[in-house]
Amino acid sequence: MKKLFFRDTPSATTASPSEASVGVSRRAFLKGLGTTAISTAAMGAGNVAKGLAQANAERVHGPGAVPVTFKVNGESRSLQIEPRTTLLEALRLQIGLTGPKEACDRAACGACTVLLGDRPVYACSMLAIEAQGAEITTIEGLSRSGELTRLQKAFVDKDGLQCGFCTPGMVMTLTALLRKNPHPTEAEVRHALAGNLCRCGSQPRIVAAALDASGAPATAKLKILHAHDHALA
Repeated sequence: MKKLFFRDTPSATTASPSEASVGVSRRAFLKGLGTTAISTAAMGAGNVAKGLAQANAERVHGPGAVPVTFKVNGESRSLQIEPRTTLLEALRLQIGLTGPKEACDRAACGACTVLLGDRPVYACSMLAIEAQGAEITTIEGLSRSGELTRLQKAFVDKDGLQCGFCTPGMVMTLTALLRKNPHPTEAEVRHALAGNLCRCGSQPRIVAAALDASGAPATAKLKILHAHDHALA
């Protein structure tokens, strides 16, 4: 009669040789894992509670006017404005700088573009209190001596404007680009202008003006514009 041989298996209370060699049983490992997860969750809940308490303890601004101070075109300006006031409203209505235009009022056209430091921002979509302590430059601040910048002259030479409503935002966006990259390609100029809209259709001449200001050669399509201008003259 054949004998049936069964392989010996460890009982539930007996650790396998591999477990015994490391000194940790499977049961002990799972138990420790559960304890760690509970501890981590408790710590996370504690951090959330601490964060909420800190947020609630912070000073609430408004709804009345609050003091805001920033530097505009090199001059320190202190205002008393409601926290809901946008940077564009503060510049136009409080300070009287009408270069930045209010057009779409939803960060879609770029007519309100100003520089925050060296970074172009939509003034219509930024609260004035967010600019606390910042340095802001508008189109009025580019030629305070009365001398146009090279880019502004290029806009005139290349007829890069028609109604002129979008022009301040275009100039500020391209000023930021040329400060960061003095010799951009046409593709880089077009990419920088992606957030600015010219409703008159002068975009090709605006690109030509930016390239002219940077000293970069015009592409074939922009050369056609140049030749057409000479023909009209």
